[in-house]
Amino acid sequence: MRDLAGKTAFVTGGASGIGLAMAHAFADAGMRVMLADIEPKPLEAALAGFKGSGREVRGVPCDVARYESVEHAAQAAIDAFGKVHVVCNNAGVSSRNAEEISLTDWRWVIDVNLMGVVHGVRAFLPHLRSHGEGGHFVNTASMAGFLPGIGFSPYTATKFAVVGISEGLATQLAADGIGVSVLCPGWVSTNISDSGRNRQAAYGQAPARVLTDVEKKIAELVKDGMKPADVAALVRKAVQENEFYVFTHPHMRPPLEKRVERFMAAYRKLGPAPQEARS
Repeated sequence: MRDLAGKTAFVTGGASGIGLAMAHAFADAGMRVMLADIEPKPLEAALAGFKGSGREVRGVPCDVARYESVEHAAQAAIDAFGKVHVVCNNAGVSSRNAEEISLTDWRWVIDVNLMGVVHGVRAFLPHLRSHGEGGHFVNTASMAGFLPGIGFSPYTATKFAVVGISEGLATQLAADGIGVSVLCPGWVSTNISDSGRNRQAAYGQAPARVLTDVEKKIAELVKDGMKPADVAALVRKAVQENEFYVFTHPHMRPPLEKRVERFMAAYRKLGPAPQEARS
């Protein structure tokens, strides 16, 4: 999708952080944009930021944990713009590790981070196929989807899952002219550390907590992280050039290479692959 002008993008978690930055990047490319977000006031503020810019940007409330909410938001985008071409399943929340998180908290993180992506694909895929102009899904994962350094946590679990389903989706949709990118950022300056502000009533009140030293360090890394606009520029490029993996932090390459080497070392213990043995 090299020419984005005149096409439409739909972005969940679009009122702040990476989502809002993607909205600006797409709007700057001449796209119409629908911002979808669970927070009414930040959504209003985000829309106000586009006033007078000449960009065609609208907003719709959306709780990605509920399919009916995503379906409603998708229809609002179609009603407003006629066709949607780029769908950014970006909304996400963070969590603590498994030793300190309840089953209800697990369900909250999974419903937002993983099922939010599933809901976005389910709501939009028939539409992208039907209009025949091609399209692109951008699913926000994380380097935590490759490097489980934060431990046994629902956040890690969901990000690994988003990477996996995105890889499968890309293979499945290639013949339809629909691309897929999986965004795997490292530390980005967003307010994800304050995810509890968006916790839906269905999951109950989040328990009071005192930040551990590790969590304090993570919060600092996020605060001083990469600018969302720089991430968004990489995403727009990936959509235009149909790139699947969108990595953002070069310094995270070495630990990823070490992880891949552990895989290969385990395979080498099995001996040569069958075709190598025959040769």
